[in-house]
Amino acid sequence: MSERERITLITGAARGIGRTCAERLASNGHTIVGLDQREPTGQFPGDLYHVDLNDRTATEALLSKLAGRYAFNGLLNNAGIANHHAIEEYPLDVLDEDIQVIMTAAIQCVKALAPLMKAEGFGRIVSISSELVLGHVGRTGYAATKAALISLARTWSLELTPHGVTVNCIAPGPIDTEFFQSRNPPGSAQRKSKLTKIPAGRIGRPNDIANAVEFFMREESEWITGQTLFVDGGSSIGGSAVF
Repeated sequence: MSERERITLITGAARGIGRTCAERLASNGHTIVGLDQREPTGQFPGDLYHVDLNDRTATEALLSKLAGRYAFNGLLNNAGIANHHAIEEYPLDVLDEDIQVIMTAAIQCVKALAPLMKAEGFGRIVSISSELVLGHVGRTGYAATKAALISLARTWSLELTPHGVTVNCIAPGPIDTEFFQSRNPPGSAQRKSKLTKIPAGRIGRPNDIANAVEFFMREESEWITGQTLFVDGGSSIGGSAVF
C-alpha cells in the first residue's frame, strides 16, 4: 500500500454529499480541508474554512492562503446552488451566481492547486456534475454550469494527466440530502414521481456518491481520466424499469 500523504480540498464540505465524502476520504487516511459558508453539523473530519464561493475575490484570497499552507494532491469540486426559474423569468444575476459558485469557483480551485499537484507528479481532481445536464425544466443555469464541469474535466485532463493528475466527473441522480428532502418530502407526490423514474427502485444516498469519489481518488485509478460517471440508479437512462 502506498505511503503517500493524501491532502484533499473539498468545496461545499459542511453538509450533504460533501460532508459524506469528507468522512469517507478521512477514514481512508486523507487529510481533509473543507470550504463552506455554512456551519457543519457535529464534528467536521478535518479543517473547515468559511467562505462564500459567490465572492470571487474572497475565494481567490483564501485559496492562495491554503495553497501555501497545505500540499494538496486531491480536490473535490462539490459546491453547488439550486436555482429554479422558467427561462422567460430567469434573472441574469442568478445566472451570474450559478456560474460563479458552480463553474468559476471550480476553475479557481484547480488554478490554485494544479501547480502543487504537478510539482508532486500526482493528483486527483473530481467534480460533482449532475444528471440534469441531460435537461430539466427550470434549471437553465444549473444544467449549463454542471455541463461545463464535464467539458472542463476533459480539457484539464489533456493538460494535467501527463503530469500524473487525473480529472473526472460524477453526475449524481436524486440524492437524499437535507436539501433534497426539503424540496421532496417523504410521501410527497414530487418525490414519488422522481422515484418512478429510477430503475434501482430508491432515491440515492450520499454514500452512493462517496463510493464513486473514493474510486476516482485512488492512486490505482491512474488510467481513468476525463470521464463522467452517472451515479443515479439508472434514472438518466430515460424511463422506469420494466418487469
